[in-house]
Parts: sequence; C-alpha cells; structure tokens
Amino acid sequence: MESHYDLSDDQFEMQFQTAKLPTSLFNHEAHVRLAWIHIKKYGCEIAIENITSQIMAYVIAIGETEKYNMTLTVAAVKAVNHFMQKSSSNNFPDFIAEIPPLEYKFQGINSASL
Repeated sequence: MESHYDLSDDQFEMQFQTAKLPTSLFNHEAHVRLAWIHIKKYGCEIAIENITSQIMAYVIAIGETEKYNMTLTVAAVKAVNHFMQKSSSNNFPDFIAEIPPLEYKFQGINSASL
C-alpha cells in the first residue's frame, strides 16, 4: 500500500482506529482525511472526541507520544469542519482539491481560500 487513498473511507477509519494503519501512510493529508471522515459521519463535537482519543491511542501504540498535541488536533478538526461547511464536495479527494492549503498545512488558511 502506497497511500491512504488505497483504502476506502471505512477501511481507513478502521485501520486507524485499531492502530493498524502503517505510520508511513499517516501524513498531514491523512490527518485531514481522518477529520473529514469523522466530521461527515459523526458531526464536529463527536469527531473531536473520537479523533483525540484515537490519535492518542495510535501514538501510544507506535511509541511516539511526544508527537501528539491535543490543542493542535482540536484546532485542526475545527478548521476542517469550517471548510466543510463552505464546501460543495461530497468526497475527500474533491474536498482537498477544493482547498489546496489544507493538503500541506494550516498556516495562511482563511475563508478567502475558498
């Protein structure tokens, strides 16, 4: 497997939730995709709960707890939610193409990015 795109949304969510997703696939864009999936399925508040606990479990499983920042995670989920509310995309590849700065970083992103 070369990319998180090789997995369906459900497969991606399940592999991450069970800490079976290879670390090589969990890049910044995959973090954004995880937020997108959870917001779409559960809404923003439950997405925050799910993602914060699942990322913590994931970094514990891979032995890299120093890489987790709850404040940044919550802010990232809220940023993704903000742009989802303004997006007309109904799948993640279209969403990330619609808002290219989300693919690499959160700096410099604002409502005018749409």
